[in-house]
Amino acid sequence: MSLFSDVAPIRFEGPESPNELVYRVYEPDRVVLGKRMEDWLRVAVCYWHSFNWPGSDVFGTGTLPRPWLGQPVTDAMARQKLDAAFEFFSRLGVRYFTFHDLDVMASADTVRGHEQQLRQIEEAMAEKCAATGVRPLWGTANLFSHPRYAAGAATSPDPEVFAWAAAQVRCCLETTHRLGGANYVLWGGREGYDSLLNTDLGSELDRYGRFLALVVEHKHRIGFKGTILIEPKPFEPTKHQYDRDTAAVYAFLQRYGLTGEVRINVEVNHATLAGLDFEHEIAAARAYGLFGSIDMNRGDPRNGWDTDQFPNNAQELVPALMQLVEDGGFATGGFNFDAKLRRQSVAPADLYLAHIGGIDTLARALLAAGEIVREGQLQRLRVERYQGWNSELGRAIDQGRFSLAALADYAADHELTPTPRSGRQELAESIIARHCRF
Repeated sequence: MSLFSDVAPIRFEGPESPNELVYRVYEPDRVVLGKRMEDWLRVAVCYWHSFNWPGSDVFGTGTLPRPWLGQPVTDAMARQKLDAAFEFFSRLGVRYFTFHDLDVMASADTVRGHEQQLRQIEEAMAEKCAATGVRPLWGTANLFSHPRYAAGAATSPDPEVFAWAAAQVRCCLETTHRLGGANYVLWGGREGYDSLLNTDLGSELDRYGRFLALVVEHKHRIGFKGTILIEPKPFEPTKHQYDRDTAAVYAFLQRYGLTGEVRINVEVNHATLAGLDFEHEIAAARAYGLFGSIDMNRGDPRNGWDTDQFPNNAQELVPALMQLVEDGGFATGGFNFDAKLRRQSVAPADLYLAHIGGIDTLARALLAAGEIVREGQLQRLRVERYQGWNSELGRAIDQGRFSLAALADYAADHELTPTPRSGRQELAESIIARHCRF
């Protein structure tokens, strides 16, 4: 028995069910555009917010009863947490989880001790994965919590910190590989600066590029077939983080020759903190050929920080889900619920309710997006809007048959008088709204 044993396995009962601890929309085997709903969404539960977060904030201590929390973390505490986590995964009915190395292991003060503790809990995790069929969507090393990383990990001014970070990543990447993980993520939480007055920005970027190249090299050395992902965020905890959004990551990967090796893990709340729409970040990642996976959450528009709330508005998610459907679904990625309970949600059942609501919200958005893509009206609007590029002039421009001067002469000689055409934005928005009935 664990903290999460009192809830029966979560089943689909449909929209009319009076029960709270059931799925009303999410049916794993329901086929949407030729693919099972479970395979479209590839839902994952994160280890850190779900089992490691005590419910604290800057003004108060933890409120959530998690008996395995405390410092230092013992092996017994790590195993108690592991039992509770896998019971939760199994009862929720998901196939994936995500983790940081420090989420799952006992405390260690040395590199050798760190490797020993992670390998020790890895053996227990492997048994759980084999018994339940649940496996990592991705793993990652925590390169931001310890005081040694106050000035960054890969971008630290201290080469010994760089080496410590390399040891952590090697160990966690190998663990993720042995556990059958589908991806490996790097989140540069402190890869940035608080002040340019004491920062050599160029050298920090070069070391960040070198670090990532080392990770990619080791991936191939050990035969890891998963995807290496970078998760962008603009700020918080640093004033400025180098991987602030998809476009910045693309430029970084281009500069260091890594565009064919690394993709993007888009997080909703990180996109909004960057002043961008969630669907914009997915569209940009698709346009650059970098789309990999998604961290699913939302922020509070009145707060300027990463509140990591569970999603509850399907209509807002439909444009993003349309991008996923148009892309044919994930390759190795999925929807990881990087979201946490509110401090007053202290009952163990609240963690089930939060994930059920989030998964049902995703399922509603998927059904709406599937219908919109199948009907094709939005796609036709886009095609019609750009149809001029199929003309002789449009094809000639695209094929590079004009110089700037020749194109200017063409405009003058043909007395071009282009006029605006309706973008039909309101129609496009109404198409989204009227399909959100699930």
